[in-house]
Amino acid sequence: MTINSPNNDKLAALGGTPVFSTRPSMPWPPTDEETRRAVAEAYSSGIWSWTGPWEKKSCAKLAEVHSARHALLMVNGTVTLEAALHVLGVGPGDEVIVPALTWIATAMAVVYVGAKPVFVDVEPDTLCLDPELVAEAITPRTKAIIPVHLYGGMANMDRLMALAHKHGLKVIEDCAHAQGGEWDGRGLGSIGDVGSFSFQQSKTVSAGEGGGVITNDDELAERLFRFKHIGYSSSGVQGKAASGPPEGLVCHNYRATEFQGAVLYNQLCRLPTLTEARNRNADFLTNLLEQIPGVRVQARGLKATPGRQSYYNFMVLIDSEFWMGATRDQILPALAREGVPVNPTYGTVHRHVLWNLPASEYRIHGEYRDKLGQSCKISEEIGTARAIGFLHFYLDLPLPDLARIAEAFVKVHRNAPDLGKVRW
Repeated sequence: MTINSPNNDKLAALGGTPVFSTRPSMPWPPTDEETRRAVAEAYSSGIWSWTGPWEKKSCAKLAEVHSARHALLMVNGTVTLEAALHVLGVGPGDEVIVPALTWIATAMAVVYVGAKPVFVDVEPDTLCLDPELVAEAITPRTKAIIPVHLYGGMANMDRLMALAHKHGLKVIEDCAHAQGGEWDGRGLGSIGDVGSFSFQQSKTVSAGEGGGVITNDDELAERLFRFKHIGYSSSGVQGKAASGPPEGLVCHNYRATEFQGAVLYNQLCRLPTLTEARNRNADFLTNLLEQIPGVRVQARGLKATPGRQSYYNFMVLIDSEFWMGATRDQILPALAREGVPVNPTYGTVHRHVLWNLPASEYRIHGEYRDKLGQSCKISEEIGTARAIGFLHFYLDLPLPDLARIAEAFVKVHRNAPDLGKVRW
């Protein structure tokens, strides 16, 4: 299919008619009557916490969808990373390799356990950790790697697991963007030692807040349970702890609630079907957008299972050489005026304001930050100048609307020289 766009179109930002007269609306998070009844049932039951029936059902479904033996819910997707690091023995003096392009929580969790995050650049196509650069970053102090399956891409788990086995490292998959994804037929999060998920408001599976971990290791599952459940064993009864946690395992109250379990369950049941539909729409939109010079779509990953690529963002990468001097910061608002809901990507972690506050325990001093800017060039370019994204639920739009999104890109591309005339 080719993109339909008139030759004499004028940018909406300069008084022309927008591609969408009414901006497409996709309310999020999802609501449905079945989930409403589940939440009401949880409310009426009086079992609001302490691993109730809805939490157990959601844990079982989370494990099933991602081909794991065990799954646990926690309060959010940051403490799940902290929990994984702690139970794997990561602590003061250790280094943990994380991508420079990710949300800051990936690196914050490393600091929370007293270790040092080591930022490594990403691949230019998948936007996930570059295994070649990971190999160069490993030192005698390296204890773990946290690959992030970012936006709509998958980290190269074959290469990263080979490096981990060679050097005796732990692997924690950050799957905050990757609910329902598969790598070579295996659920994301089940390949490393622990998989960590977020169910925050904007995520593909949402409970407003919440997180989850999965693992295939029975001992790790028990340690994770004790860690998030103030030391109680998975078979413990409230108020009647039969034993304490293993020596050195400092435990917290990071429990989720029964309400989060009730909200998540039906979404997890529908996730495989929804993921396949979004994959078809993503293929359709990719085919259209990559007809435009200077536009390509983030690569899914070499072994992404067909039909099971997870999407948090559908990410488009622009090459300014083909946009006649227009910058990403001009293209974004121009598309918005055409009624197309786009957003930039995260910037690099080491430049985020919260990572650089003077009183911050996880600040990075200026000299080190500048060196990172040189060594993490791809992340810097993607974060500041090249990435334009659509949140996952826009892949639920009908095909004619997706075609009009591509039409808007063509329109802005064709009129790129005029973007400098617009007063934003």
